[in-house]
Amino acid sequence: MFNVIKRYIKANLIVFAFAIYIFFSAVFYIFTGIDICIPCIWKKIFGITCPGCGLTTAFISLLKFDFKGAYEANRLIFILIPFALYYLITDFKKFKYNTIINN
Repeated sequence: MFNVIKRYIKANLIVFAFAIYIFFSAVFYIFTGIDICIPCIWKKIFGITCPGCGLTTAFISLLKFDFKGAYEANRLIFILIPFALYYLITDFKKFKYNTIINN
């Protein structure tokens, strides 16, 4: 099972690297107060908030179990996290099935 997980991560390395960066930058912000997250390019260029603005703040609030703060930062987080988990689980099942079939 561990070898399948390892191959899955290797096949999706860019996605996992980005997810790890977001997670550790959020944890780093919680403990130090230093923000190393990627700024919103849309907001920097046009000065208008996009639908994704506040997702990192909402994620940080969820890590602190501040559900109200997460809701106020961006309501979309409560749709994106379950969808992302569902996608990750189903994609891993497909990958695992294809790995078993091909070997």
